[in-house]
Amino acid sequence: MRIIVATTNKKKFKEMQRILEREGIKAVFPEERIEVEERGNSFLENACIKAEAYYEYFNTPVIADDSGLVVDALDGYPGIYSSRFYSLEFGGKEKLIGSPDVVNVKKLLKLLKGQKNRKARFVAVVFFRGKEAGVFASAECEGIILEEPRGDKGFGYDPVFQPLGFDKSMAELEPWEKDSISHRGKALKKLSLLLKSCGKLL
Repeated sequence: MRIIVATTNKKKFKEMQRILEREGIKAVFPEERIEVEERGNSFLENACIKAEAYYEYFNTPVIADDSGLVVDALDGYPGIYSSRFYSLEFGGKEKLIGSPDVVNVKKLLKLLKGQKNRKARFVAVVFFRGKEAGVFASAECEGIILEEPRGDKGFGYDPVFQPLGFDKSMAELEPWEKDSISHRGKALKKLSLLLKSCGKLL
């Protein structure tokens, strides 16, 4: 099974490719970059928008992911705005100097400074679009936000997110450890089971 992954983020693609290949699915990075406006109000809406846009352009089966960090003390932010949190008026805009990941984490830690409630969760929705129809799966990973970044194996908010039951940040876990508990890993495994049971979607 060969499926295009609807993303321009190579780090996210590598992670999804690693997970999907364990499920017997060959993940392919798009040959061309297409711009998609994520205008949805939920992770599911945005994943669907991306999947439809890539399917229409490439006319081949697609998997799209929309995911983010939901922080209780910030009323659910960054949420669907996780990748561009630094640019939001909420909490004050941050200048983009260097990597967006670094600036997003900097803003997050600034807003949580002195906050005792550091509960958070990663949320992922993965949406498959094939010739017949679409199907999706979702999953979460509960944890807390650390006081400072730790580790260099992940990306995004991984360095400041400690999953429940671990004493390491997500960025300190080995890839196989992360994949077994992460929001994206669990969602993709659910999706692969759905695809295998509904082969007609391809």
